[in-house]
Amino acid sequence: MKVTYVEVEKMKAELAKPFRVAFGVITSCDTWTVIMHTDEGITGYGSAAPLAFVTGETMETCKIVLDTFAKAFVGQDPTDIEGAHKLMDSIIYANGAAKCAFDLACWDILGKYKNEPVYKLLGAPTNQVVTDYTIGIDAPEAMQKEAHRLVYDKGFDILKVKVGLNLDNDMDAIDRIRKEVGPNVRIRVDANQGYSVESALKALKVFEQYGVDAIEQCRPWWDFDGAAEIHQKNTTSVKLMLDESIHNHYDAERAGKMGCADYFNIKLMKCGGLYDGVKIAQTAQKYGVKCMVGCMQENKISIAAAVALVAAMPAIVEADCDSFMFYKNEDDGVKGGFTREGGKLTLLDKPGLGVEL
Repeated sequence: MKVTYVEVEKMKAELAKPFRVAFGVITSCDTWTVIMHTDEGITGYGSAAPLAFVTGETMETCKIVLDTFAKAFVGQDPTDIEGAHKLMDSIIYANGAAKCAFDLACWDILGKYKNEPVYKLLGAPTNQVVTDYTIGIDAPEAMQKEAHRLVYDKGFDILKVKVGLNLDNDMDAIDRIRKEVGPNVRIRVDANQGYSVESALKALKVFEQYGVDAIEQCRPWWDFDGAAEIHQKNTTSVKLMLDESIHNHYDAERAGKMGCADYFNIKLMKCGGLYDGVKIAQTAQKYGVKCMVGCMQENKISIAAAVALVAAMPAIVEADCDSFMFYKNEDDGVKGGFTREGGKLTLLDKPGLGVEL
């Protein structure tokens, strides 16, 4: 099988409301869709969701790289996924979102060629995954109200709460949310690189009192030493997770050796797709580290792939695959891939990623 041509199209979806995290505000979901055609009539879909302060890509720079890949892939075998990554890596360093789009298109074609869902190609024993829903930074009262809506109106029993701008407000918000949702709803928090070592250690003790499961990325992405120090000094039951620090399996290897975290957050847009996502999970397992698969401002093309990865890898025990629900028209953008009931996502038994544009 050979690639005959590749189309790159822009997909835009407005968010229901601005989404604030410690390092910025996201107002829309702009993505690039890769449509890969082959000489056997099989078409594969992939998606790139660049985010400048995470992947180092803007929509404009990502498009340049996607167009370059589109030319380079003509004549290549899309079912040779390792070869696809060797080709992309030979063209440009990093650019995880652009590489993810082509990685997913190749997996989609491979699944359709073998008449198997991607989750089965990955060896998943199940097609069901439970995701959290993320609450962005806002006034503590507004975050409390949102928690009520998500738990009692939408049926979620795991919440991820963004923190990291103001420690006092963070503590107030978590206090309010826990009182609002009761003791049985799981809560984890994400500092998005917003804490010092000292403030992180202080926050951990407070968050433990409210039954917080884990805190994500306290220190800047480059500060592996700081992450290791917090991990070493953490005497609470709250687990420590790295996100922006883990872009590939080399980062996972470094963090594992240094003892930086209890969890790694794998994001397909950071690591370039399922190919390296699997490698990160395998590296984590080697060091006794568990994983979560997260997302950025992504639609259901890449979310379907992310859910398949969660289902497949033993080291991956958590899912933060909720971004497609932030659109003005909830769950829109792409059809298929999976169904949702509250926080339970069920992958479809359709070949490839099972998505339709």
